[in-house]
Amino acid sequence: MNILIDQEELKIIEKSTIEEIIAASSIENKKDVMAVIIDNQVYDLSEEIDEDAVIKTIQIKSEPGNRIYRRSLFLVMAKAVYELFPETTLRIEISISNGIYCELVNKKSLSQLDLVKIKKRMQEIIAADLKIVKHKFKRAEAKAIINSQNCCFRSDLIDEQDKDYYTLYELDGYYDYFYYNMVPATSYLKEFELHLRIPGFVLLVPKFFGNKKLPKFIEQPKLANVFLDYERFGEIIGVNNVSDLNKVVREKKQGELIRIAEALHEKKIAQIADQIKGGMPRNKIILIAGPSSSGKTTFTHRLATQLKINDLRPIQISTDNYFVNREDTPLDGDGEPDFESIEAINLDLFNEHLLNLIQGEEVELVKFNFAQGKREKTGKTLQLEEDQPILIEGIHGLNNHLTETIPHNLKFKIYISALTQLNIDCHNRIPTTDTRLIRRIVRDNQYRNLPAATTLDMWTGVRRGEEKNIFPYQENADVMFNSALVYELSVLKNYVEPLLKQIDRTNKNYYQAQRLLEILSNFRAIPDNEVPFTSILREFTGHSVFREE
Repeated sequence: MNILIDQEELKIIEKSTIEEIIAASSIENKKDVMAVIIDNQVYDLSEEIDEDAVIKTIQIKSEPGNRIYRRSLFLVMAKAVYELFPETTLRIEISISNGIYCELVNKKSLSQLDLVKIKKRMQEIIAADLKIVKHKFKRAEAKAIINSQNCCFRSDLIDEQDKDYYTLYELDGYYDYFYYNMVPATSYLKEFELHLRIPGFVLLVPKFFGNKKLPKFIEQPKLANVFLDYERFGEIIGVNNVSDLNKVVREKKQGELIRIAEALHEKKIAQIADQIKGGMPRNKIILIAGPSSSGKTTFTHRLATQLKINDLRPIQISTDNYFVNREDTPLDGDGEPDFESIEAINLDLFNEHLLNLIQGEEVELVKFNFAQGKREKTGKTLQLEEDQPILIEGIHGLNNHLTETIPHNLKFKIYISALTQLNIDCHNRIPTTDTRLIRRIVRDNQYRNLPAATTLDMWTGVRRGEEKNIFPYQENADVMFNSALVYELSVLKNYVEPLLKQIDRTNKNYYQAQRLLEILSNFRAIPDNEVPFTSILREFTGHSVFREE
């Protein structure tokens, strides 16, 4: 066989596994390879090749590679917990504190000694270099294994998927379902740490966009409280996972669920407006920040409405109008214009205008001409009165450098993101990143007529910007708002599945599309006719009352 692997040509005499081909190559740090891409599809290293192939490796430092590393470690952790505490269920929940928060359900208390036992058993499994084997079963076989071993995947989800076979991974007799690829053996999983965080613990793994070192554990109490609120809400309405949501749809009770979820959003926004009103006239500058597709625009409009109910007259100022002229835009590491850098904003002028406004002075407004790449004067002036807070929406709102000349006590900071906690099952998370990506694919197609492949092309760059410019400042917020809606992926499924299915195997984003389709295959669809036009979801699907179509 003629094999081209990461631009290296190899002659392989007989049918070989991908792992064997990598072993024959000159690739350094071979255990950093998590999987490979062939014809735009991801293959486990344990799979065999018997014909010519062009292979691109997926390294641990990439986001897909990091995802494979994490999920493979989840499997090891699940087996360790199953052996040590068979009466409990491991629940892998949320991304927090630079790691993944987990709990042991049905265990009264978790001690540091328990955590030491789990870590020791995981290290033993890793040191034994046990094989991780992919099995394909027919529907009845897969359900029988799942039900007999309690591998945490709800067997009723199999009935939602229209497949001829179902994939389970085996680790030394322990079976589990994971919707993403795995490494071929446990010896690939060297770096991890467990950090006690009552009532559960945090699993730390190497992060992508960097080296293989473990990140430091950091406390994020505000973010944790947001997730806790979401979890309590799920328990109250009886929707804790995708199976529960599908049951609501089967019983045609989604209308009530939508109304409850939207009412919760309105209540939370009203509470934030009350906080701002209670701090007036001190709260002059309201800074609203969050990652891509978190629903900042709709949230800002709805907050403005609630502030008006509180006898305030908010005005909005966009940081986009304070961009430096195009030729002055800073460059990123690849020499391309970095429009998401905080230095892409004329900070001196922005701060000057804000200071003048909060001191009651008149300011001539500016507008950025995107066609010409230059900032222009508008001829319009603005002078604030005491009951007029300024709403500023943008990715840098929580970074003190954006408004460093404004006294701290005059600023009120809001962080908004779609902090999803509705997972497929207790071992398969739906990352908040994927929820936002699905939202953005739908929005880009609805409003910019962009195909899903184009959005996927841009996403890695977007994620890099978020890791640099947004996530480090989350805990600077005075309040956090969770824009996730418990029902939203069932609605977005109607929009995004056809777009993802347009990406065929000739496209480099094919494997990403297939991964998202696998997630969505677990959901029953909900038509959007019951989604109110004030909903944050309408910012992406269309017909929002806050946006000109």
